[in-house]
Amino acid sequence: MDLLDDARAMSDDLAQLRQRLHAEPEIGLDLPRTQEKVLAELDGLGYELSTGTGTTSVVAVLRGGARDEADPRTVLLRADMDALPVEEETGLDFAATNGAMHACGHDLHTASLVGAARLLSTHRDHLRGDVLLMFQPGEEGWDGAGVMIDEGVLDAAGRRVDAAYGMHVFSSMLPSGRFSSRHGAMMSASHELVVTVRGQGGHGSMPYRARDPIAAMAEIITSLQTMVTRRFDIFDPVVLTVGKVEGGSKRNIIPDTARFEATVRRFSEANHDRLRDAIHEVVGGVAAAHGLEADVLFRDEYPLTVNTDDEVDFAEGVVREVLGEGRWEQMKDPIAGSEDFSRVIAAVPGAFIGIGATMPGLDPATSPTNHSPRADFDPAVLPDAAATYAELAVRRLEALASSTSAAAPSA
Repeated sequence: MDLLDDARAMSDDLAQLRQRLHAEPEIGLDLPRTQEKVLAELDGLGYELSTGTGTTSVVAVLRGGARDEADPRTVLLRADMDALPVEEETGLDFAATNGAMHACGHDLHTASLVGAARLLSTHRDHLRGDVLLMFQPGEEGWDGAGVMIDEGVLDAAGRRVDAAYGMHVFSSMLPSGRFSSRHGAMMSASHELVVTVRGQGGHGSMPYRARDPIAAMAEIITSLQTMVTRRFDIFDPVVLTVGKVEGGSKRNIIPDTARFEATVRRFSEANHDRLRDAIHEVVGGVAAAHGLEADVLFRDEYPLTVNTDDEVDFAEGVVREVLGEGRWEQMKDPIAGSEDFSRVIAAVPGAFIGIGATMPGLDPATSPTNHSPRADFDPAVLPDAAATYAELAVRRLEALASSTSAAAPSA
C-alpha cells in the first residue's frame, strides 16, 4: 500500500476541503454545517456512521477486510473540528467573515482525517482490524472529547480501542512538515480561576470610609504571580495568567466588589492539590489583611496530556519510515497549552503528535501563533498528515494482529 503517493494525489481536493471548512467556522459543541461537510465526504466510503446526541460529532467505523473475527482490534484516529471566537485578519481569499476563525488549525485536522478515511477505505481489504474515526466538536474549552467518551466513542466499534492517535498543526514553533512529540507529559493540565473580592463601597475621595476591593484585588494578583515562582519548582512550573479584570462603574466610586479571572496551568499531578491550596491561602490571606473577604472558584478543566511511551516510539518510527528521517523532531519540553484529547489517552494507550505548518517564508520563531487572528497554516502538510494518520492505523493494526498470532497457543 503506497498511501503517501495516494495522499499526495489528492492534495488539491484536501486543500479545497480545508478552504470550505475554513470559510464557515463554527464554535463549541454545535457545528451543524461542519458535520454536514464531513458526512458528505464520508458518504459511500463504506464506514458505519453515527452522530452524537450531546454534540454534532461524527464517529466512523471501518471494518478491516483482513480482521480477525475472533479477536478484532481497533485503532482510533481523532480530529477536532471547532473554531474560535476570533475575528480573522489573515486576508485570505477564503477567510471567515462570521466573527469566528479556524485560528488553531482544526480545519486542517478535519481535512487530513477525511483524507485518511479515503485512503483506508481504498485499502480496506488489507486492514487487519477496525479503524474508528473520531470527528470531535468542542475542543476549545467545551470538553467535546469528554462528551464523546461519555457517549461511548471508545467502544463504538464494539470493543474498547487498542490505541489512539491525534495530531495538531502549529502555525509557529516548528518548520512546515516537521512532526514532533515526546514521552510522558506533552501538554499541561488547565484550570479556571475566578476570584471575587468583597468590600464596602464608598466615595473615591474618602477611601478610609470604605473597604476598597480593587486595591486588594491588585495586591492579590501580584501575590499570586509571586507565589507560583516561590512555592513551585522551576523544573516543574506552574503558569498563572489573569486575563480578565472587572470592578467599578466610575473613577470616583469605590465599588462593593471586584473580580478577576485567570487561567492556570501545571505539568504534574503532584502539583494539583498544592496549587489549589496555595491559591486559596494567598487569596484569603491578602483579602483578610485588607479587612475584606474573597470567594475563590478553582475548577479543573483539561487534565495533563500524557503520551504512552511505546505509542510515541511507534509514531516516530512510522513518520521516519514513511516521510523520511528528517521529518521527525523530538520535542524537548511540554507545551503549556491544554488538550481534551488527554481524556482519550488517559483511558487507552496513545500519542498526540504535533505537525509544523509554518507558512513558507516565515520564521517559526516569530510567525503568528495558534489563536492569533493572523495565524495561517501551510496547506502543503495536508497529504502528509493524511498519509500519517492512515499509516498509523494500518501499521498498528498489523502489529496488534501479529502479536496476537504470536501469543496464540499452537494446535
